[in-house]
Amino acid sequence: MRRVIYALALALLVAACSKVSQENYAKTRNGMTEQEVYAILGRPTEQSSRDLLGVSATSAKWVAGDQVVNIQFVDGKVVLRSFDKPAAR
Repeated sequence: MRRVIYALALALLVAACSKVSQENYAKTRNGMTEQEVYAILGRPTEQSSRDLLGVSATSAKWVAGDQVVNIQFVDGKVVLRSFDKPAAR
């Protein structure tokens, strides 16, 4: 029983410390650098990069619980961003 309580407490602590929120998403803007976004949201949960004809493109995703932030960077600057949180039922 103690293990379950400790595991639940740890999960709540991690969720409470997450920088992934609608408020922090709103602080991001097109044209920001990757470093500026990381300062707001922390390191992404998932990230992939590609280079094509000298243009660098990175897709980054932050996940915390049911909240998801997706940001696309081209040459290190934000060009597309989205926030998703399923509606409460």
